[in-house]
Amino acid sequence: MEQYNGSQIMVLEGLEAVRKRPGMYIGSTGTRGLHHLIWEILDNGIDEHLAGYCKQIDIVMKKDGGICITDHGRGVPTDIHPTKHIPTARVVYTILHAGGKFGNSAYKVSGGLHGVGASVVNALSSRMIVEIKRDGKIYRDEYKDGGHPVTELVDGLLPVVGKCNKSDTGTRVTFYPDDSIFETVEFKEETICKRLKEVAYLNRGLKLCFVNEYTGEQKTYEETLGIKSFVSYLNREANVLHAEPIYIEGKSGDIWVEIAFQYTDNFTEQINSYCNRINVVDGGTLVTGFKTALTRVMNQYARELGYLKEKDENLDGRDIRNGIVTI
Repeated sequence: MEQYNGSQIMVLEGLEAVRKRPGMYIGSTGTRGLHHLIWEILDNGIDEHLAGYCKQIDIVMKKDGGICITDHGRGVPTDIHPTKHIPTARVVYTILHAGGKFGNSAYKVSGGLHGVGASVVNALSSRMIVEIKRDGKIYRDEYKDGGHPVTELVDGLLPVVGKCNKSDTGTRVTFYPDDSIFETVEFKEETICKRLKEVAYLNRGLKLCFVNEYTGEQKTYEETLGIKSFVSYLNREANVLHAEPIYIEGKSGDIWVEIAFQYTDNFTEQINSYCNRINVVDGGTLVTGFKTALTRVMNQYARELGYLKEKDENLDGRDIRNGIVTI
């Protein structure tokens, strides 16, 4: 019998676990996983927008194969972390499950809640550069070969490489996927722009500026009507039964709900659900609640208007939702 003891139990330190099993963190090492790196960094900027500090995010496909994402939020903190005793920014980009989204002090609403996004991108990159604007200063940190810091600290802090206006704040992350991990490191403009369009619909008032350095093409995505425009876009080729989508928003406690829907002459229903701006593919409580409320309200009005008599059974929810397209 082959010997089995403690020497055969591996303990992966730091970001090595991510590099050993990348699929656990980004789904795959193919095209889908490659683009997931962009979404992780982009989500950090979106969270700044949801917190009320960011109105624009810039995304650049660089000629040298990298991706550069700049948010104009508050900038990742650069002070010394109270327990790790290194710059807080370095904690964010090198330690799993480190972030400002576990409590309610930094972010009341957040798309990512695991604190792994930025550090996972770093772990799966051959090179990452982070530039932070805060308090009139520009800080810089660089990592190579899966998140190993190569920038020397100055008195324990990130080096200041420039100055800026105090009102000019934000974080710029430039990363280069590790070609020894990914099946391909070629990003697709179509995939990126499709996601940016969806993000713009879901984040009313957020401007997303995209640049492709390979072709020189520039695109801007910004939706002032938000999910109402999203429904109109989904129904652009359908025969709609009313010109404008119906839009409802409301708040109960600390839960904020936004709904837009429009009826078409189709016999199927399309309900697209998002929680904290992340697509909930299988629906869940928010979809169940919408269906229940819609059925109840439709039956209530049908009786008030005399279409249903007292002895009549209620209209079935599936019939009520025929042809509906909802966000």
